Amino acid sequence: MKRESRKIGKQTADSQPTGAEPSAEVAFASYAAPLVDAAIEYAHAVREDASPEALHKLRVSLRRLRSLWWAFEPLLDKGENTRQRALYKFLASAAGKTRDWDILIELIAQKESIAREMTPKLQEARGGALATSRETLSNADVKHLLRDALTSATKELNTAHERVPLRKFAEKRVSDSERSLKKRMKRASRAKRSDYSSFHDVRKAGKKLRYMLEFFEPVLNGGRKRTLKRLKQIQKRFGTLNDIVASEMLLRDNAALLAGSGDADSALHWLKKERKRRMRSAAGLLRKL
Repeated sequence: MKRESRKIGKQTADSQPTGAEPSAEVAFASYAAPLVDAAIEYAHAVREDASPEALHKLRVSLRRLRSLWWAFEPLLDKGENTRQRALYKFLASAAGKTRDWDILIELIAQKESIAREMTPKLQEARGGALATSRETLSNADVKHLLRDALTSATKELNTAHERVPLRKFAEKRVSDSERSLKKRMKRASRAKRSDYSSFHDVRKAGKKLRYMLEFFEPVLNGGRKRTLKRLKQIQKRFGTLNDIVASEMLLRDNAALLAGSGDADSALHWLKKERKRRMRSAAGLLRKL
């Protein structure tokens, strides 16, 4: 996807007449169309492919779409933009419900003594979640929803009276994202160790900035290697923490469903220890960055 984003950005710049700088309004479709096509393809694949990878790709593609609509928020109707981003979040959550079970199963597999008895029940619960995810995505008619969203936004931007140079626009949105990340990192560095929400905000802000750079890097002035290195560190450290927190919550929320499937208390005890360890690790990274 990152390589694809760079290619799209280069094509956007190269498609303009010599000496002409592309506008953000015109460039939007070149960013959005491939993402819409990919999301539709992954949504279709999930009907046949029950693997964790298929669901992960779908969820990521929808998150990227949501971030792209956020990137172009200043140029789009506020109400419609909010509605579209909510739609992408809803669809990503539908795919994510099954993906959360996959992550829990992968984590529990690390504790063989617990996994031996719990895994069958976890797999059964995962199967139920997959059926719900597929039904939700099928009923939503993802293909037409995404195509309509792309058509509507493209039409709005193409008929806009003003034009904003793409490079200027991209620099501003990346700067906004960088500022947001720094603000959340500062807040998290001062938060209590038990305040996961502030760490979660850092992760989300870091992911948003990464997407902005993937979208706009080909047209930005100067390199962003140092920023990308920091983002990779944040994504890895805070992502593993999020997996633990989400899995612990999922296990607690489904205690009745998993009754009799082994030592759930032992699994929760292990996840709690892992959460504390990874919180310390995430806090340590914040002090270094």
